[in-house]
Amino acid sequence: MFSSKEAFKKEYLQRFKEVTGECFEESSFIDRYNVLASLVMKYASICMADSHSLMNREKNQKRLYYFSMEFLVGKLLEMNLMKLGILDVVTEGLNDLGVDIKDLADVEMDAGLGNGGLGRLAACFLDSLAFLNIPAMGMGIKYRYGLFEQKIHEGHQVELPDKWLRYGNQWEIRKASKAEVIRFYGNIRTIEKDGKIVVIHENYETVLAVPFDVPIVSSSSSNVNFLRLWSAGSTDAFDFNLFNKGNYMEALREKTTAEAITQVLYPNDANYEGRLLRLKQQYFFVSAGLRSIRRRYKRNNEELQDLSKKIQIQINDTHPSLVIPELMRILMDHERLEWDEAWEQVTGICAYTNHTILPEALETWPQEMMKCLLPRVYMIIEEIDRRFKEEGDESTRELRARNSILRDGLVHMANLAIIGSKSVNGVAKLHTDILINETFSELYELYPDKFNSKTNGVSHRRFLMKSNPLLTKCINKTIGEEWKDDPARLKNLLDHCGDRNCHEMLKSMKRKNKERLAAYVMKTMEIKLDVNSIFDVHVKRIHEYKRQLLNVLHIMYLYDRIKTQKMKIYPRTFIFAGKAAPSYHMAKEIIKLINKVADKVNNDPEVSSYMKVVFLENFNVTLGELIYPAADVSEQISTASKEASGTGNMKFMMNGAITIGTLDGANVEIMEKAGEDNIFIFGLRSEEVLEYYRNGSYSSREIYASDWDVQRTVDHLIDGFLSKDTSEFRDIYDSLILHNDAYFVMKDFRAYVEAQKEVEKAYRDTGRWFEMSMKNIAASGYFSSDRTIREYDNEIWKIKEDINN
Repeated sequence: MFSSKEAFKKEYLQRFKEVTGECFEESSFIDRYNVLASLVMKYASICMADSHSLMNREKNQKRLYYFSMEFLVGKLLEMNLMKLGILDVVTEGLNDLGVDIKDLADVEMDAGLGNGGLGRLAACFLDSLAFLNIPAMGMGIKYRYGLFEQKIHEGHQVELPDKWLRYGNQWEIRKASKAEVIRFYGNIRTIEKDGKIVVIHENYETVLAVPFDVPIVSSSSSNVNFLRLWSAGSTDAFDFNLFNKGNYMEALREKTTAEAITQVLYPNDANYEGRLLRLKQQYFFVSAGLRSIRRRYKRNNEELQDLSKKIQIQINDTHPSLVIPELMRILMDHERLEWDEAWEQVTGICAYTNHTILPEALETWPQEMMKCLLPRVYMIIEEIDRRFKEEGDESTRELRARNSILRDGLVHMANLAIIGSKSVNGVAKLHTDILINETFSELYELYPDKFNSKTNGVSHRRFLMKSNPLLTKCINKTIGEEWKDDPARLKNLLDHCGDRNCHEMLKSMKRKNKERLAAYVMKTMEIKLDVNSIFDVHVKRIHEYKRQLLNVLHIMYLYDRIKTQKMKIYPRTFIFAGKAAPSYHMAKEIIKLINKVADKVNNDPEVSSYMKVVFLENFNVTLGELIYPAADVSEQISTASKEASGTGNMKFMMNGAITIGTLDGANVEIMEKAGEDNIFIFGLRSEEVLEYYRNGSYSSREIYASDWDVQRTVDHLIDGFLSKDTSEFRDIYDSLILHNDAYFVMKDFRAYVEAQKEVEKAYRDTGRWFEMSMKNIAASGYFSSDRTIREYDNEIWKIKEDINN
């Protein structure tokens, strides 16, 4: 793109005049960032146009459409410069102009397009799809405010609007000419025409869906995929007559109602209106995405029988499950296909990824709500359900009835996704086994060939190469650079795991990364961290099953031992981060508890020389890129059988942190790949947890009564140890004692304490620790999303196979 830094400076300064009409020397960081981003977009847009032309006209290639409610793409400036191979040239050129590229990168806001692992996974998949040269388009929503910006005020989580678009988004192209009109509500009637039943939708409300395309550039070729984000607006935004009559708010009602659909990610569903808005969101982007797919297909193809040969759709979790009935509606009502023809196409196109076994996360909608909001779609779901229950012989009638889509007044979206898809995959081996043997065992009995496992992966380009350039240099020096394009080659590090020089390189790298994180904590929280201490990190969404509570109870236990028994421990810094859903009371209580414990620990001179506790607010991709390289210990301590896969565990592993965790999710495979001696496993196994749930034999009161350490630590929640108000953490106490500790925190407490002692013992042995670290890095190549995407394509989509043929 730029042959030299001189060529860059010339084009950059010229572009600066064109975009701003100002003198460079008098400009702001925002202007300088915007101009640099526009230069990259100029190149990316040309490549995107060429890619479209190649896929659409010349080759009419098969393409994947990845539907997801979340895409946490992170900041794109440095990432795109790195992929294009011009990061060093641009950095040097800017230095000549007196500009630090980090100052420009700081201007960019993290895109508010997701919440946690689901969105980061989707973004990693887009990165790998582009690198592997698989034609693909992400389909999502352009949220104006994302989830929320998290602030911690007096220990409490406070939610503020995430104004990530305050400076606009330099990485998108608005495609107003490709807007789609989406219909809600109304009534359905049928007429007969030319011997066929014609469905007529009347008295509906309309919303305009406007697409914004974000290029996903690749380091491997000039092929550019893209992420299409849909923004909602009104088809009749302004009632001039009402405005002239002085009824200003009513004149804008339709505009406001329409735009509400894409204001925030996951509206609070604690009330009816919030749930209705969530359902609107899901149908809005599904319908808009499918309409745009149909438009592209019709432009390049005549025969609908070829639909599944050109289109593959991956449904990422249940949120986009309406793809199935909506695609049926389009094929029948617009393309006039008969039911069986349409169903054959849909079930040849759609594939479903399940991300959870938690009952509350297996999405359902009230039948009456869906029937009212989406009358035609609901009719189609009724017919899918009727046919499902009537298929097969008498021996499966009861089984099918138990697993029907419509039952108990609810629409069961996971069942819809399974019945209407050709493939159903879990996201780790253990997770898939639980889906097959527990969660969907009866549906597996009906559709054994559909179920398969695709262990998640993460982008090593972002979460190793970009976020940890120091480790990247260490790896390059040790085994060369071929691993960047083929991360499986990281296994070549195994030949150097005992090399003391490598250990010293890793030790130096880790210290510098810890210093970088410590500087951030000092700047933002005015807390000084000991970079010689063990950085023990627990960052992920706050949820009871992820057991941040177990971690903080262990900290309380250590505090008590230091104070009462003068116990000496290797200095430890406990780092937490993550958001709690606004309506999730217990998660917010856990955040408050962590911060209360942090205040007690950090302000006690007798203890703070051994321990520090910090909760970093507003966890996002950028903060993660700062944290992962600095971590010594990766906390992956969810209740066994509850975590589908995890991806944070993979990012920590890539950066040389050692996992302490349960045998849950992808921890199982991390242990298999890295070796049992290079991970700290503790606690109940998934089969034991599931058996407790089945037979109801678990008693937290028995553990409380029999283990003095557990009793004393849990009592500290309500005995004035943390607060004069002994009722402040009563809800957490009650969850453990009165409500029988649903996530087995007390059961695993003793095993966790012992595992943490083993962590400290290993860390004291520097040679052993860095050998373990190197073995984890060496094994982490398997957990690249490149491997995951190859498996999806080879076994489900078969896009590369069709292109090559």
